[in-house]
Amino acid sequence: MHDNTFTEKDWKLFRKLLPRWQERYMEVLVKEYSAILAKDVNTSEKFWELEKRIWTDKKKSGVCIRGLRRSQMLEHIMSLLNDGTIKLDDLEDFSDSLRDRLDSYIQLMENIESRKS
Repeated sequence: MHDNTFTEKDWKLFRKLLPRWQERYMEVLVKEYSAILAKDVNTSEKFWELEKRIWTDKKKSGVCIRGLRRSQMLEHIMSLLNDGTIKLDDLEDFSDSLRDRLDSYIQLMENIESRKS
């Protein structure tokens, strides 16, 4: 199914920026891992805390996106936003239609979260 929400330019830009976004995100993770290793606790505690973090983090879109397909681009961008890998400012060069679709998604998620409270 073809999605008219984004343009060919959006797709090319996404493929270009994704590795940069992931590198930036992993740089933050590495700094957080260093802080874990610098803690004044037993080595085994550091090891197990770090192992748990890596196990969790390696599943996030900022580390790994599997099956990079055009049909999943919006889903991937939403996942990157949810994981904190990117911010809306990172999408300023994308088309208005794509950004409008993402704004709608964010508003929907905020409404869902506010109902939970």
